[in-house]
Amino acid sequence: MTTAPAAPRRPAADDLDVLHEIQDRVLWLSSAIVHHANRVRPNPSGLKVGGHQASCASMVSIMTALWFRHLRPEDRVSVKPHASPVLHAVNHLLGELDTPHLSTLRAFGGLQSYPSRSKDPDPVDYSTGSVGIGATATIWGALARRYTDGSADGGFTGRQYALVGDAELDEGAVWEAVLDPQVAELGELVWIVDLNRQSLDRVVPNIAAGRLHGMFAAAGWQVLTLKYGTLLEELFARPGGHALRARIDDMPNPEYQRLLRCPVDELRDRLPGSGPEAPAIVRLLAEVDDATLMESVRNLGGHDLSALDAALSEVDDHRPTVIFAYTVKGHGLPTQGHPQNHSSLLTEDQMRQLADEVGADADHPWEGFAPDSAAARLCARIGARLRRDAVAGTAPPAVPVDIGRTPTGVATTQAALGRTLLDLTRSAPEAARRVVTVSPDVSSSTNLGGWVNKVGVWSPVERVNWFADDAETILHWRERPTGQHIELGIAETNLVGLLGELGATWSRWGKPLLPIGVVYDPFVNRALEPWSFGMYAGGQSILVGTPSGVTLAPEGGAHQSVTTPSLGIEQPGCTTWEPAFALDTEWTLLAALARLGRPDGGSAYLRLSTRPVDQTLARVPTDPAARERRRRQVVAGAYPLRRQDGAEVTIAAMGAMVTEALAAADRLQNLGVPADVICVTSPGLLYKALDARAGNDDAPDWILDQVFPAERATPLVTVLDGHPHTLAFLSNIHRVPIRRLGVTRFGQSGSLDEVYRYHRIDTDSIVGAALDLTE
Repeated sequence: MTTAPAAPRRPAADDLDVLHEIQDRVLWLSSAIVHHANRVRPNPSGLKVGGHQASCASMVSIMTALWFRHLRPEDRVSVKPHASPVLHAVNHLLGELDTPHLSTLRAFGGLQSYPSRSKDPDPVDYSTGSVGIGATATIWGALARRYTDGSADGGFTGRQYALVGDAELDEGAVWEAVLDPQVAELGELVWIVDLNRQSLDRVVPNIAAGRLHGMFAAAGWQVLTLKYGTLLEELFARPGGHALRARIDDMPNPEYQRLLRCPVDELRDRLPGSGPEAPAIVRLLAEVDDATLMESVRNLGGHDLSALDAALSEVDDHRPTVIFAYTVKGHGLPTQGHPQNHSSLLTEDQMRQLADEVGADADHPWEGFAPDSAAARLCARIGARLRRDAVAGTAPPAVPVDIGRTPTGVATTQAALGRTLLDLTRSAPEAARRVVTVSPDVSSSTNLGGWVNKVGVWSPVERVNWFADDAETILHWRERPTGQHIELGIAETNLVGLLGELGATWSRWGKPLLPIGVVYDPFVNRALEPWSFGMYAGGQSILVGTPSGVTLAPEGGAHQSVTTPSLGIEQPGCTTWEPAFALDTEWTLLAALARLGRPDGGSAYLRLSTRPVDQTLARVPTDPAARERRRRQVVAGAYPLRRQDGAEVTIAAMGAMVTEALAAADRLQNLGVPADVICVTSPGLLYKALDARAGNDDAPDWILDQVFPAERATPLVTVLDGHPHTLAFLSNIHRVPIRRLGVTRFGQSGSLDEVYRYHRIDTDSIVGAALDLTE
C-alpha cells in the first residue's frame, strides 16, 4: 500500500512572501481573464458574456496554497464552476496554458465557461458547472480509481480534492452521496468549502455552519474549521481580544459582511457593538492602526496562506476530510463583501487600481514574472513537479456481436439482460471481466441476481458473508476486491455519478471499463441530469431502465414512465434501444458494450420490460446470413417483423407493444386490410438516419431503405408504451398520413388489458387507427 503523503514543512517567511506574490498574480489573472472577455474583446452582439470575478477572488488563496504547497501529480481536483478563471490562471503560471488562451474565456472554441475535461485546452480533472455534481464526482472518482486498481486494501493512490462553494451544499445530491456507507472509508477525499456566505442575490442570513459541521461529522468525516487568519488570531490574543472574538462569532452574517464595506472610522464605530464588552473592544481597537484594522477584519482563515497550509497538513487520510474555509466573496477586489457582487464586473479604473495594488501591468495584463525572480522559479519548479505523463490508451477487449443463442418459449427483455451477461462470461471472458454493474438496491428485482452470484460484489476489502451457509438464501452477497457489481443505496444520482466516473477510466488512467447501471425506468428522469453531465465530461456507460412504461400495470401511475423512450433522440452522446425480444436485447446490449471505453465511443440507454413475450413471434431467421442481416437492422434501429402482400397500412411498434401490433395485423388481415409490422428498436438512430438524408447529419441512412422502402410507403400507425411523439417523425420518411398511439396521461392500477385500453394502446385501438387511415 502506498503511504499517505508526508506533510510539507511549514513555509518560512521568505517562502510566504513568494506565495503572496503568486497569490496576487493569480488574483490579477483571474480578474483580467473575465475583464477581457467582457470589456476588451469585441462583442458585436451586445449579449452579456459573463464571468464571476468575486467568486474567483474568494478561491484564490485556497488554490494558491493547494497547488503551490500540497498538490501532487497523482492527486485530482474538482474546481467549483465559477472559479474556472482561477484554474486557468494557475495552469498558465505552471506552464500548462499558453498566453493566447487567456483572452478566450467564453469565446467560441476558447476557454469554457466552467471547467471542462473535454473542451478546455489545459489540464482539467473534473468537468463542473452543474451545482453539486463536481463535488460528488470526486467520491465516484475515488471509487472508480480503487476499482480499477484492484488492490485488496484499497491502496492510497492520490487524494481527490473538491473545491466547493458553500451554496453547493444546498443540493440534496451532495448529501445523498455523503451518506452512502462506502464513502466513510474513502480517506483520499478532501473537500474544501469556500464558506463566503453569499449566494447569487444576497448575503445569506443564517449559514448554519455548525449544522453543516455536524452533518459531515455524523457521516464519519474529519471536520476542520479554518475561520480566522493570523492577524485576527493575534488580535484575539491581546487584552480585550476574547471579547472581540465573541463579538465577531456572535454577530449575524449580514452584519459582518456590512463591516467589510465600511470606511475605517465607521468600522471603529460599528465593530465594538453595544454589549457590555464593547468598551474592552474599543480599547483594543484604539491600539491598532487603520491599515492593520482594515486588513484584519478581512483576515479570515480562507485567505491566510499560513492557516491554509496548516489545515491542509492536518488532513487524515484514513477517513474523508472536509475543511470549512471562511472567506470573503470578492476578497482583494473593490467589490469585496458587496451583497450583489456575484456577477459584477470591475470597471476599467478599478482594474487599474487592482493592477497597482498587486504589481501587475494593466496595459500588458498577461505579462509574466521576471524570469530570474523567485516567483518564476517557484512556478517552474511546481509546474515540473506536477506535470503528468500522457495517459497511454488501452483498447477495450473485443465484444462479440452475437452469442449465438436463439431464445424460445416465453421470456422478458428484463430477464434477457442478466442472461446475456452470464453468457458473456463464457463466450467472451476477457470482455466480461471489464463489465462492472451498478444498481441502487434493485439487483434482484431487475434480474441481475445470477450475474451477481457469478461475479460477486465489489468491496475494497473482503467481507464475511454471514448468509453463505443459509440454504434458503438465493442471492449470494460475496463482497471482495475482485467483485464486479457495486451496490449503492437508493439514490439514482449516486448511481449515475458512479457510472460517469467508471465510464471515464479509459481516458483518466488508460484502463477501460464496461459499466452498466440498472435502475427502475420510472426514476430515470431523476438521474438524467447528472448522467448527462457525466457524458459531457467523457464518461461512457450503459444505463438500463427496467421495468418500464404502463406495462407494469398493477403498479399504477406512480410507477409509469412516459418520456423515457425519446431519450436517444434528445440526449447528446447517447443511443437508446428499446428491444422487443430477448435476442434483440442481447444484440443491442452487445452493441452498446462495444462502444464503451474508446475515443470514438458513447453511452447507451436500454429500456426493458417485465412483460412476458412469446419469443417465436420474433421469427428469427435460421439462415446465418439472414440472421446477421436481422441483427444489423436491430442494432441500426428497426426491422420488418411482418410483410404482407399488398399492404395498405404499416404498424410501427416499439418494445412491449409488438405483441399488440402483431395481433392487430392478424385482425386487419381478416378484415381485408393487409398490414406490414415494423419493430422499432431505436427511434434515435432512425431520427439520425432521416436527418442525415436531409443533409443535417453524417449518420448512415441505409436502414431507412431496408425497413421503410419507398415502394412500400403506406399510411402509418405508431404505437409504444410511452409518449407518442417519440415515433411521430417516422411519417416524414415518405410523408404519409399517420396515427400516433401512446401514453399521454397518468396511469391507473389494473390488469394489462384494462390499462392498455385506458391509454388506447390496446389491439382494438391499433385496429381502429389503421381503419381510420385506410377507409
